[in-house]
Amino acid sequence: MKKTTKLAPAPKAALPAASEPRRRPTINDVARLANVSKKTVSRVINQSPFVNKETRKRIDAVIAELGYAPDPVARGLASRRSYLVGLIYDNPNPQHVIDTQQGILDIIRGSGLELVVHPCNRRDKDFLPGVRGFIDRQKLAGVILPSSVSEDEELVALLRDSDTPYVRIASVLLDNEENSIVTHDREGARQAAEHLAGLGHKTIAHVSGPDTFRSSHERRAGFMEGLKAAGLSLDKKLDLRGAYTFQSGVDAGRKLMGQAMKPTAVFCGNDEMAAGVCQAIRETGLDIAKDVSVVGFDDSPLASRMWPALTTVLLPVKATGRMASVRLLGDRLTKEPLEEDSHGEVHPRLVVRASTGPVRPAYGA
Repeated sequence: MKKTTKLAPAPKAALPAASEPRRRPTINDVARLANVSKKTVSRVINQSPFVNKETRKRIDAVIAELGYAPDPVARGLASRRSYLVGLIYDNPNPQHVIDTQQGILDIIRGSGLELVVHPCNRRDKDFLPGVRGFIDRQKLAGVILPSSVSEDEELVALLRDSDTPYVRIASVLLDNEENSIVTHDREGARQAAEHLAGLGHKTIAHVSGPDTFRSSHERRAGFMEGLKAAGLSLDKKLDLRGAYTFQSGVDAGRKLMGQAMKPTAVFCGNDEMAAGVCQAIRETGLDIAKDVSVVGFDDSPLASRMWPALTTVLLPVKATGRMASVRLLGDRLTKEPLEEDSHGEVHPRLVVRASTGPVRPAYGA
């Protein structure tokens, strides 16, 4: 039987006097005070199973006493493994970006991984060189791509060429399942059309998002499918393009309300545009729901804070961020992911609030 040599107890840490300036503790300090090698400390930090229980306990105690926290960039440089997760986005809706970030943080918090973000403009000539520079500088463990950058095949090719793991969040399946989270936007838009048709509306307008977003096309297609199923069609004069922004919703709403044949209902490609349309409707002296029903998409916090509260399609954006993190990082996570995060898709659903109501025959039917 192999004899185990017991390590001598670690000497008491010599804490600096109150008058001395405190410097940030290093991994060398932890190794010295725990009477182990720097490599052993690194193994404990990285949760390696190849450290005995007593040694791990002693190192953890020294780390807690010193308040030592490893620097993620330094760890990546030292080990040639990155502890940084990248989020690359080009989205005019800040709430969507915030919700995606929160979902990612829900999963990586406490794992030793950190999130870094890279906002960009897909129409900029320096878009791809900028992304490459971001990846090279940060030595990323992987990248999460929400819509609309997830739809850029040149970007995905760049990530593959640089051997950077990635997960794409998109309205349809664009890649292998292990690299994808699918949001099925078309389903939600179809529900919106069915809801409005069920309230008796026939003159229904649509304000879609920008052409550069696949989600815009999917939501419009689902809306058209819902209208067709109800025996309705979309008049060309009531089919407008927005930019997923509040102001583009105001502009579209004013145009719709300025027409001789005003719609009795409007479906907007996101909540920001729906809020803008509501403002334009009020400017004409008409009432939301009573005169013109409005439906949005996303169920952002704005939707429940408006008056009247907005009927909208709930797209669980935070859940997509969580799922993408689990798909991307797998066994690098140190905690059990939520059950829902094992799936690679989400399904939107309609949330009915006060901004929709039955059509008024005197106004339009």
